[in-house]
Amino acid sequence: MEPRIEAGRCGRIQRDTLETSILVELNLDGDGKCTVTTGVGFFDHMLTLFAKHANLTLNIKAKGDTWIDDHHTVEDVGIALGQALKQAFGDKVGIQRYGHAYVPMDETLVRTALDVSGRPFLVYEIEGLPDKVGQFDCQLIEEFCRAVAFNSGLTLHIDKIRGKNAHHILEAVFKSFAQALRESARIVSDSLPSTKGVIE
Repeated sequence: MEPRIEAGRCGRIQRDTLETSILVELNLDGDGKCTVTTGVGFFDHMLTLFAKHANLTLNIKAKGDTWIDDHHTVEDVGIALGQALKQAFGDKVGIQRYGHAYVPMDETLVRTALDVSGRPFLVYEIEGLPDKVGQFDCQLIEEFCRAVAFNSGLTLHIDKIRGKNAHHILEAVFKSFAQALRESARIVSDSLPSTKGVIE
C-alpha cells in the first residue's frame, strides 16, 4: 500500500518523455515510508534508503526504456525528484538551509555537505568504483545526484573519505545525502536564512 502524502511541505511532479514516464510525490515532513518502483532493482534499494534516512514520505513510479540501459530512468527520476524537492521547500522561510553528514559503513566513510542555496552545483568525488554493482552502472549515481542538485537548487558536495566495497560506498552516498538533506530541511526559525533577503 502506498504511503499517503499528507498536507505539509509537499511536492508532486509528473514527467513524461519519449524515454520515461515518472511520478514523484514527497513530503519533507514525512515519516520515512515509501513506495519505489523504477524497474531498476539496485536503484529502488538506494531510493528506499534515501527516503528512510531523509525522513521523507515518498512515492516514485517510473517506467523507462531499460531495454536500452538504465541511464534515462535514473537521470529522469533525479530530475523529477529535484523538482519535487524544490516545490516542497517553497519559499524556504525558516529552514536550517545547510546540512552535512558523515556516514560509515564498515570500511567505508562518505561525507555529504549541502546548501539549499538556489545556486545548483555538484562536486562528486567518489573514486575507485568498478563499472558495475551487479547489473547496475555505478556511473549513473553521479548523473542522479547532478539531476537532483540542478533541479532542486542545491549546492551539493559528496566525497568518499575511504572505502573499498562498491555497494557500501554507494549506499553511504545515499544515506549521507539523505541525512544532510534532512538536516537542511529542518524548520528552525520564522525567517529566511539569508542576509540577502532572498534565496532564488
